[in-house]
Amino acid sequence: MLVLASASPRRKELLAQAGFTFTVAPASIPEEPNPGESPIAYVIRLAREKAQAVYAQQATQQNEGNPLLVLGADTTVVAPNGEIFGKPTDAADAARMLRLLAGATHQVITGVAVVAQVSIETAAEVTHVTMLTMSEEEIAAYIATGEPADKAGAYAIQGRAARWIPRIHGCYFNVVGLPLTLVASMIEGTHARMEKTAGSIPETVAASSI
Repeated sequence: MLVLASASPRRKELLAQAGFTFTVAPASIPEEPNPGESPIAYVIRLAREKAQAVYAQQATQQNEGNPLLVLGADTTVVAPNGEIFGKPTDAADAARMLRLLAGATHQVITGVAVVAQVSIETAAEVTHVTMLTMSEEEIAAYIATGEPADKAGAYAIQGRAARWIPRIHGCYFNVVGLPLTLVASMIEGTHARMEKTAGSIPETVAASSI
């Protein structure tokens, strides 16, 4: 039984696109970085905490023939100046983010966690995104569409912001919100361990940087 620990409609669409059957159970945890925490450590921690919270809630519902597996994910944008961007708090914050991203290359990092009875596996995917210069008029018009409101870094590569993104280096789906190849390999690896292992829960941490 695969559960997606996220309310993101984009992650839900991508996971379904990849052919997985799953249910959705969003996790509610604080999403502020710890002092001195690196962007990769930050998104991995949040992904793991989300998956563990949902696993703890739903562990009693699993059965031997259909063991529980929970997928957690968190995406952040790292500006060229090193600042970690989550979702903008308002239109002014969205404009500030877009000004810092425009005319430069930034990173999009997604942390992924897969929690099961047999293991907790975590990883991160990094994609480099180049954005063209945007005028103040373009920034204001884009914000007025409402698209930046619930997006990390205040833009959606799969939406109107595509017109200002000439190139990326790495996984496109990571920028949308879920690195599908990485996620599929982690889920498949966990299923393989489920068939062979029972009992203790070792933690393995990996990082994938493109």
